Amino acid sequence: MTNEAKSPTIKPLDKGLGAGEHAERLSGLATNEQADIDKGTGLEIFRDMTLGRRFEDKCAEMYYRGKMFGFVHLYNGQEAVSSGVIGAMKKKHDWFCSTYRDHVHALSAGVPAREVMSELFGKETGCSKGRGGSMHLFSKEHHLLGGYAFIGEGIPVAVGAAFTSRYKKDALGDKNSDAVTAAFFGDGTCNNGQFFECLNMAQLWKLPILFVVENNKWAIGMAHDRATSEPEIWRKANSFGMAGEEVNGMDVLAVRAAAERAIKRARDGEGPTLLECLTYRFRGHSLADPDELRQQEEKQFWAERDPLKTLEKDLIERSLASSEELRAIEKEIDNEVTDAIEFALNAPEPSSEDLTKYIWAEEQ
Repeated sequence: MTNEAKSPTIKPLDKGLGAGEHAERLSGLATNEQADIDKGTGLEIFRDMTLGRRFEDKCAEMYYRGKMFGFVHLYNGQEAVSSGVIGAMKKKHDWFCSTYRDHVHALSAGVPAREVMSELFGKETGCSKGRGGSMHLFSKEHHLLGGYAFIGEGIPVAVGAAFTSRYKKDALGDKNSDAVTAAFFGDGTCNNGQFFECLNMAQLWKLPILFVVENNKWAIGMAHDRATSEPEIWRKANSFGMAGEEVNGMDVLAVRAAAERAIKRARDGEGPTLLECLTYRFRGHSLADPDELRQQEEKQFWAERDPLKTLEKDLIERSLASSEELRAIEKEIDNEVTDAIEFALNAPEPSSEDLTKYIWAEEQ
């Protein structure tokens, strides 16, 4: 479903939390158009999503074995959003801002699994040199502008990156400055001040940015429909005259198609897009969450729409891959994740002599 600054349809709020409400909204999407891809792209998307899933599963194992500490928020179930959006963008050219659920965004942006896993173990070889941990992944090389522990923190940073792209082109005369920024955040962020202020600024200045809402239905333990006066977040773009779109966030090819449309608008100077991806996290809010609040009916509804299984079915039906090819990719990914664990466990701890390093600017 798309929105080009149209007046929203006012409807009674549905406070139900069961599978029926979710099914109704997914089936009501105006379009489930999927991206047109070739074999190589299809296999790369499958590889990226599989890496995200297997990486997170291994993180859970390490956490429960007492090898990983602190707050750890996993991405299982939401892989289609990361792979669909970032896969449609230009790595090391465009920019990405994440949340505290940032491992898979980093992997999709190209940060090596070894560096991400090392960061989770607090090692010097981590992408943030062991100073950030799970919620603060950063990589200048891969244009990852950070994970953020507090909701909404990354949105102003992303708007700044998008402003830089426009400023270089319009004020400094760099005609090649066409970088687009993607800001990822959850449904719980969309009632915060940063969200509204930044949407207003981005639309006012026609900044090249995608505001990507990963609506997984739950803000920690608060059901989305009980926390907002307008559950359909994409409609909030109306207030700013901004393009808004709702997409099935469990279908990576649908997400990619929507992302491609938004990226084209951004590069063509037509401004930002608010992209709401209807998705679901398969695990609790964090690994410390026993996940006892959500109904089993709801969990089962979304488990049947596993984005990896959906992609596999699409690839095989389109004759873009065989089951044997996909199993071979899974084996490669398992080896890559095992290597990342071994590398991280054996990597050095940050030196105590470098306690204040990276805090202040250093002489060049």
